[in-house]
Amino acid sequence: MTAIYWLIGIVVLLVIEALTLGLTTIWFAGGALAAFIACVAGGSLVLQIILFVAVSLVLLFFTRPLAKRYINKDTEKTNVDGLIGRQARVTERIDNRRETGSAVILGQTWTARAVQDDMILEPGEMGEICAVRGVKLIVKKTEG
Repeated sequence: MTAIYWLIGIVVLLVIEALTLGLTTIWFAGGALAAFIACVAGGSLVLQIILFVAVSLVLLFFTRPLAKRYINKDTEKTNVDGLIGRQARVTERIDNRRETGSAVILGQTWTARAVQDDMILEPGEMGEICAVRGVKLIVKKTEG
């Protein structure tokens, strides 16, 4: 009967993983599979539980970072994260000391500040977006 519980656990965990696609329960399904195999081979309940926990943790801690890197490598950044590294056109002089400056990116005007206080960007220049703080673009002069 214990083997059936492990199979039900595997199926439930795989269904949850299929619904979320977030690499959340697949590791525990692997642990449940190891426990199921131990159960079928005649292992004790204590051994099954130890295998479930050990295999789940090993999969979680050692393979999750690799899986996330390869699975999410083509994921396009959205919202503010997608602006970092892009070019913005300065529309108002960026001068941190005078607290002035704006830039346009993707047709939207943003308040902008320079990475360094002594850096000035003039209207028409292009700046690379290094960060977004609140509703302000933090830019630096484009090299070249």
